[in-house]
Amino acid sequence: MINTKHLLRVGAVWVSIVYAVCFAGVALMPGIRSGFMRYGLHVDINTGENILTFGAFISGLIIWNVIAFLAIGLFVRLFNSIKK
Repeated sequence: MINTKHLLRVGAVWVSIVYAVCFAGVALMPGIRSGFMRYGLHVDINTGENILTFGAFISGLIIWNVIAFLAIGLFVRLFNSIKK
C-alpha cells in the first residue's frame, strides 16, 4: 500500500522544482522554448512571445501542481486496486 499523502507531497515538491527551473530557463535563455518544442516534442510552431510575470509564474505553478496531484492520485488508486 502506498502512502498517498507522502507521495502527493513528494510530487508537489518535484513538479515545483521542475517548473521553477523551466521558468528560469525560459527567462534566461528565451530561445530554449522553441528549441525544446522542435527537438523534444518534434513540432515547429510559432509559440508567440514569452510571458514572464510573477502572476504567470504563480498561476503556472498552481496549474502544474493540480495536474501532478491528479496524476499521482490516479497512480495511487490504480496501484492500490490492481492485484499482484
